[in-house]
Amino acid sequence: MRQFFGMSQSGNLQEAVRGLKSPQLIMLLSNNEQFEEHVKKLESLYPHVPSIGCIGMCYDTKVVEKGVGVIAFYDGVTVATNVLEEVSLMPVKYIERLKNDVHKINSSKDNTVCIDFCSGNDACALTTIYSVLRQHHISLVGGTGDGGKVSANGKVYDDAVAYAIVKNNNGRVKAYKENIYRQLGNYRFIASQTDKANYKIGQLNGMPAKQVYQNILRIPENQIQTQTFKNPFGKINGDDTCIISIKEVSGNALTCFRQVNDSDVLIMLQLGDYKEIVRNTIQTIKQDFPKVSAVFSVNCLFRYLLFSENHYMDEYLHEMSALGSHAGLVGYGEHYNNRFVNQSMTCVAFE
Repeated sequence: MRQFFGMSQSGNLQEAVRGLKSPQLIMLLSNNEQFEEHVKKLESLYPHVPSIGCIGMCYDTKVVEKGVGVIAFYDGVTVATNVLEEVSLMPVKYIERLKNDVHKINSSKDNTVCIDFCSGNDACALTTIYSVLRQHHISLVGGTGDGGKVSANGKVYDDAVAYAIVKNNNGRVKAYKENIYRQLGNYRFIASQTDKANYKIGQLNGMPAKQVYQNILRIPENQIQTQTFKNPFGKINGDDTCIISIKEVSGNALTCFRQVNDSDVLIMLQLGDYKEIVRNTIQTIKQDFPKVSAVFSVNCLFRYLLFSENHYMDEYLHEMSALGSHAGLVGYGEHYNNRFVNQSMTCVAFE
């Protein structure tokens, strides 16, 4: 298979698709003002071609912040695209769509991946999708778009998750997750007085969450929102750590980008040597796939801001391009199998 990336910094879709012929899957990454217009136009340009889309920044060797980007797969993939609706209420109501699509393309664990774009309520959406994928040992990579909207096959949906089941007809696929953080000290926190609906942590070890965070890092309240770039929380999940980013201060509580429940055990994380970690990820992919056809990735918005602040974003994209064709989405949350994570990078490599 092969991957196409086209973009227009000004939001000109015709410019972004220039040179795109015979696509077998199209992923649209647009801006909030033009998203619906772009979805309609894309369908008229490539009628009946499977497609999914969302609002968000995208990249290959450069970042497109406010324009439009198109990522397409062609020359050797079999694809089924669809949507699960009502993700905030009952996405399982639409689960037969996913079951039928997985069956339709005759997928297997070695050559098939699910790519999803979600409008919100990610944890519920992922639990639903992965209940089907798990049975077939199919990996998932995806992320959350902006604006509460996604698209599938030329139609815009609110409160939904759009997905593409992609089978590589000429080789294997494999999903990866990159964590650039490591544990800080031996801190262990028991969360309490949480507000699951609003992602709030009221207390840690019986003390106000805001005070605990400030005391450990010795920072004023007005630095908490940016300090999370360097020191997010982590939740141990087996042999993995799920990163939990802080969104804002809410009185003495902390509102996060991921749900925390009463009695969850959290740790404090610190930024590691992210340049070395990125190099290790690239080396791992090269070892797994001596010949890489394409890499599609989702990078967290906070990673983008951190890398940009440290003048590393262009270097990062240049290093990733050494794998071959690399393109992706800047997301508001990353998906890896059944896990909804923050401040991470998830990707799928195609042989």
